[in-house]
Amino acid sequence: MKPRHQVSRAAVDLIKRFEGYRQTSAQLPDGRWTIGYGHTLTARPGATVSEKDAEALLLYDLISVAHSVNEHTYTPLTQNQFDALVCFAFNIGLENFVRSGVLRRINEGSLLQAACAMEMWRKADFEGERIVIDALVRRRSAEKTLFLTPANGEWVPAPSSILRPKIDYDASNAIPKQTPATVSTRTDGDRVVAHREGDLPFSIVVPEEDRPTATEQSAAAVSARLEAILAEAEATPSKSQPDLGLPEPPAPQAQKATGASSGPVLFPEPPVELTPFRPSPQAAERPAAVDLAPAANEPTLFGAPDSGSAFNLDGFSTSATAELSPASSIAGGRYKPPRSKGGASLLIVLGLLGLSLFGGGVLWILTVASDAADQVRLFGYGASMIGAICFVVSAYLLLRRLAGPDRAGE
Repeated sequence: MKPRHQVSRAAVDLIKRFEGYRQTSAQLPDGRWTIGYGHTLTARPGATVSEKDAEALLLYDLISVAHSVNEHTYTPLTQNQFDALVCFAFNIGLENFVRSGVLRRINEGSLLQAACAMEMWRKADFEGERIVIDALVRRRSAEKTLFLTPANGEWVPAPSSILRPKIDYDASNAIPKQTPATVSTRTDGDRVVAHREGDLPFSIVVPEEDRPTATEQSAAAVSARLEAILAEAEATPSKSQPDLGLPEPPAPQAQKATGASSGPVLFPEPPVELTPFRPSPQAAERPAAVDLAPAANEPTLFGAPDSGSAFNLDGFSTSATAELSPASSIAGGRYKPPRSKGGASLLIVLGLLGLSLFGGGVLWILTVASDAADQVRLFGYGASMIGAICFVVSAYLLLRRLAGPDRAGE
């Protein structure tokens, strides 16, 4: 069974040091009255108390605090740890202590983490803002020191020559980012007023030990390496990158010697030798579509329209007298004849038929086959599924036709 502790003299002296003695009662900002060492239960206007009686009132207030600490802690504590928790709970209030992370860590058995968690309670509301108070920082430090003081007075040795301290970057969050305010209290008539000594503005505190963590250093190194790689890639463009400039045409002698083709020529000098178009295997992309519709009074690649001569392009034979509409083009070395308009009508009819089958199947399931057997209902499922497939296929093919010949052939 866990022993029940009693408040020792160390806890009483620590509380008296930070609470301060008040001989005459004074009114708090919330309307209550205080007297002695922070006593509020029986304080009233115009009351006075001696230091001995004020200490007796403090001991009376600590009865409920000590009972709460004994009831809510399940880990065995030393007397110093118990006294520190009583001082801590008396300052933050019993409700805050019960739901605090300090008590949770104590019940988990993490006593060192609980002592460090005390330092989180260092702020107070002052002049409409929540700021770090200098006196609360010192009070938490004194309570933490008492909590960590061994009961037998024998400290665990940590020789400097063996356990050389290193910086703990995770503890940088415990350092206040702003200078803690030095706030004190004074009596203005019968009221207690808190004021900031010196009335100095806050200044941002950046400790010298604040350095980037190991994760931040690794991220910075990776970012620098990626920037260097991207800079090298921009300085030396890839060989496979297409040249957007207009290269100079090679000389005719070089073309005859190598047998390479430089692509279709729109305005060649006569006489023109008609040969099938074969794209170069070194080309990275398809050549752009070339319109074969001749303009008025311009020489054409295939001679005059009425010459009656025939030509062949990659296995597609036609006559020079055939009509070359703007929709007819050569893309990728292959002639694409214009699409017929009858195909679009068939697709529309197929889509409407699919919608009809789908709607009829759904109506069959909801009306005729609602109370029928599963075989009769299966007919409606099949009709609706076939209709949905017909509609999706017709819509897909129709959208491909509307996308144009260039996108449909990709």
